[in-house]
Amino acid sequence: MSQPLTAIGPTFCQSGSERRSLLYATAALGGVAMLGVAVPMVSTLAPSERAKAQGASVEVDISGVPPGGMVTVEWRGKPVWIVRRTTDTLATLPKQTSQLADPESHKDQQPEYARNAHRSVKPDVFVAIGICTHLGCSPSEVSVGSANPSVGNDWQGGYFCPCHGSTFDAAGRVFKNKPAPTNLEVPPHYYASDTRIVIGENAPA
Repeated sequence: MSQPLTAIGPTFCQSGSERRSLLYATAALGGVAMLGVAVPMVSTLAPSERAKAQGASVEVDISGVPPGGMVTVEWRGKPVWIVRRTTDTLATLPKQTSQLADPESHKDQQPEYARNAHRSVKPDVFVAIGICTHLGCSPSEVSVGSANPSVGNDWQGGYFCPCHGSTFDAAGRVFKNKPAPTNLEVPPHYYASDTRIVIGENAPA
């Protein structure tokens, strides 16, 4: 008659209570391991700060922007200029109408509330996407009286795209006979207060 299996090492002689304790401990360790995996996984599902910046509106405090100054912020991965225009700059806008391709902003490059001579809600604050409408290059600001031969001797100030020579006035309106087909784009925006602009949304109804 064969003998019952007895002690050959501790594995085979554990009591029922010992086996249950081992089972509980193993399950608990497994649960901790799964939690360690689950937390990073949930974190990766949350939107990144960059993703939120690309899709959501952006609120900007412009109280520190002096006359003649500019700040650039990012909205949907694009540079947005906020320019505080001076009285002298605003005075140049009517002087260049005959030289512009779309001085009245008939093409849809701006919201209806920016379809005016200064292309803005407030005359002194200009908000525009700083991307040339030709091939997506980045124009730069060129002040009045610049020695840049590409802008001409009668230059009143505005923006120049060095890639292919397109020029825009201080309201982002493109000059005639330039590669850029349209004015600079004005994004939807509104004033949350006198000194705070929300870019990416129209004013709440």
